[in-house]
Amino acid sequence: MDDTGISVFDILIWTGAGISVLGLLGLFWCIAKVRRAKRDGQDDAAMRATLQSVMPLNLGALFLSVIGLMMVIVGISLG
Repeated sequence: MDDTGISVFDILIWTGAGISVLGLLGLFWCIAKVRRAKRDGQDDAAMRATLQSVMPLNLGALFLSVIGLMMVIVGISLG
């Protein structure tokens, strides 16, 4: 702990929480994009293309959420 009273573990916890929130926002964006495509009544080929374009972003957002939660758990465990 330094003079400000903030430890490295506090920074790890809050950074992990922020990264998890970014991942969750990405997941919500992916859900909104697919729902919008469904609501627009796209044909099968267009819907398939939309899903294929959203899939990497969905996996990336999920990865961010998991990494952020891991950071939070490590910060809490070690702090």
